[in-house]
Amino acid sequence: MSAPLRPRPADLTGSAAPGIPATSRLLTVGVVGAGRVGAVLGAALVAAGHRVVAVTGDSGASRARLALLLPEVPRRPAAAVAHAAADLLLIAVPDDALAGVVTDLADRGALRPGQVVAHTSGAHGLTVLTPAAAVGARPLALHPAMTFTGTPDDLARLAGISYGVTAPAELRPLAARLVADLGGVPEWVAESDRPLYHAALAHGANHLVTLVNEATDRLRDAGVARPEKVLAPLLRAALENALRLGDDALTGPVSRGDAGTVQRHLARLAATAPESVPAYLALARRTADRAIAAGRLRPVDAQSLLGVLADTAREVAA
Repeated sequence: MSAPLRPRPADLTGSAAPGIPATSRLLTVGVVGAGRVGAVLGAALVAAGHRVVAVTGDSGASRARLALLLPEVPRRPAAAVAHAAADLLLIAVPDDALAGVVTDLADRGALRPGQVVAHTSGAHGLTVLTPAAAVGARPLALHPAMTFTGTPDDLARLAGISYGVTAPAELRPLAARLVADLGGVPEWVAESDRPLYHAALAHGANHLVTLVNEATDRLRDAGVARPEKVLAPLLRAALENALRLGDDALTGPVSRGDAGTVQRHLARLAATAPESVPAYLALARRTADRAIAAGRLRPVDAQSLLGVLADTAREVAA
């Protein structure tokens, strides 16, 4: 467990962001949503010297997170949190709930002109905050590119991470400052690119978890008692090589065009874990396409492999 948070003074140098009093760089913040992201970012803002004055969170899990991360911050209904957030309202709720929360707060008169209303969704940009902007609030999309557990251990992981930020031009200085206060680096994402940005992160991080767990399960099926011990060094090396070398990091039977090996993989998977076959096929085909495009696999050497993948795909579809 990480050591208790110790607030540090916020940077008081430089000009204040638009709408923030020049005499004080400290922000008065409210957090709607005490999930894994909201509770951790709220704690990080406190550690940066800002004042988190209210937070929502009624479930048992939310209360437990708040006891660890924001023990001195009172829990309030969402409208009361919005009223208390004089400078910044941070909304950290699930993607599909975000529009409803923003609309409800605007309809209740809980938002005010000049108040910054930010959300942490990677999938959404500024459009979802239109009801807030309509009453004069200033919209900001601020998504941390990190996976969260909702514990104090997350705070150490914030250092140096990227934030996908979509902001009006006049709000960019404040957005950059908030990201810096959180220890991160802004990555400016256009409104129209938010779905692609989020798809890339979900494809990489979420599907990686699924892939690792699939590999773990198949090793157990093969009689390996501690699959995590076998996989850890291999997967760490593969990830580091992929980030450093791109497609040149590719190894294995697909990159060599070893059709016979892949065919044996598929036959045994079909007998042992048929639910894994479609994912293996899709990834093997995409791997082959990338290997060919990168010059790692000659098209002539890929013909037998692609035939095996196509034949198995037809069998699965049938």
